Amino acid sequence: MFGSTLDAVRGFRRPVYAVAGGRLINVFGSGLVYPFASIHFHLQVGLPLSVVGLGLLANNVATATGTAVGGYLADRYGRRPVMVGSMALSAFTLAAYALVATGAGFVAVATAAGLTTGLYAPASQAMIADLTDAGERERGYGLLKVASNVGFGSGFVVGGVLYEFADTAVFVADGLTSAVVAVVLLAALPRVHEGRAAATLSESVGDWGRAISQRRLLALAGLNVGFAVMYAQMQATVPVVASETLGLDSAEIGTLYVLNPLVLVVFQMPVLAAVSGWRRTRGLVASTAFWAVSFLAVVAVDWTPTLLAAVGVGSTARGTTLLGVGLLAAFLVLRTVGEVLHSPLVTSLASDLGHADERGSRLSLIEVAKRLGMGGGAALGGAFFDFGLAALLWPTLIVGCVGLAVGVFALERRVSAAENGVAGYSSD
Repeated sequence: MFGSTLDAVRGFRRPVYAVAGGRLINVFGSGLVYPFASIHFHLQVGLPLSVVGLGLLANNVATATGTAVGGYLADRYGRRPVMVGSMALSAFTLAAYALVATGAGFVAVATAAGLTTGLYAPASQAMIADLTDAGERERGYGLLKVASNVGFGSGFVVGGVLYEFADTAVFVADGLTSAVVAVVLLAALPRVHEGRAAATLSESVGDWGRAISQRRLLALAGLNVGFAVMYAQMQATVPVVASETLGLDSAEIGTLYVLNPLVLVVFQMPVLAAVSGWRRTRGLVASTAFWAVSFLAVVAVDWTPTLLAAVGVGSTARGTTLLGVGLLAAFLVLRTVGEVLHSPLVTSLASDLGHADERGSRLSLIEVAKRLGMGGGAALGGAFFDFGLAALLWPTLIVGCVGLAVGVFALERRVSAAENGVAGYSSD
């Protein structure tokens, strides 16, 4: 398995590895901070959790705004300057978290950090599309996904050690990683797309508006909102099941959740290789199937006593917990395979739904849709739990997966073979 993963990441142009390496370093910095930010600002700085939540909301709104702007700028001025500029600015905004002492300061820094970091994603994704041909594009995005998870996981480990010695050092280190990425990208990236800087502002804005208002792209963005609703449950509701139904503590839940990055790193490239001859839309339909079965595993957590009795095993508390943990592990593995299929395929499809000059704008819309879905999915799951309807959430999500599959099949009829990644065609 590891051998096939290594084989799958070979053969790209050097700048592709520079983008992936930059992604690893950048997400490593995020991993340093991610587990400790809320703890630090609530317990160490003394901010109310409501203020911390407000800051996180402001950060997400600002990130979505920065993503939309970053897509426009990447098409107008080129990918490289936007990527370098985003990382250079983020070096200051991320490090500024170390100086936060008030609620207003936290919201302001969170907003600024969201804007600067949001610029990066559509430009980097468009750069990967520019540097790869249609046949290797999914592998290129898969490489980014692997780099992200390696960086994030290792950041957790180092951040835990660093935070014990100097709590604000993790924020400074996060800013420094962005500065390092800016230097690496400035030195290693070619100018493969010069943008449309010669166009007037009104012409450029008009091109951007037309790029993000294409019906097929809007349909794909709508579907991506639905996929993101599924993503959100891993963070928003499944931990509640693990805690309230199975009685797991935070350390046990955290250990169980290591399955997500582990499965992704091991299986991302082999799974993409296995579906390389498929239409991208068929891979997205397969993704919905994995999500649906993963939610069935969560449903089965409540049935553990019945399941144990069915196989002739006594329904002890220990047996129920062990089976429940096994079912949650199955959820994590299955939903991660769904993620492995969804993320690179939807990005590749969006990158090819039009001219290369508009890739940044198209990809920014897909990213904004994902953020909307993540927020909406968390709110949806929370509402089901708050109103005592938790048992109905999982069947609702399974029905949603069926709806997503139908929507993807409908979109497939409006996408050409070349845009859908069929071998022997080219959309470039």
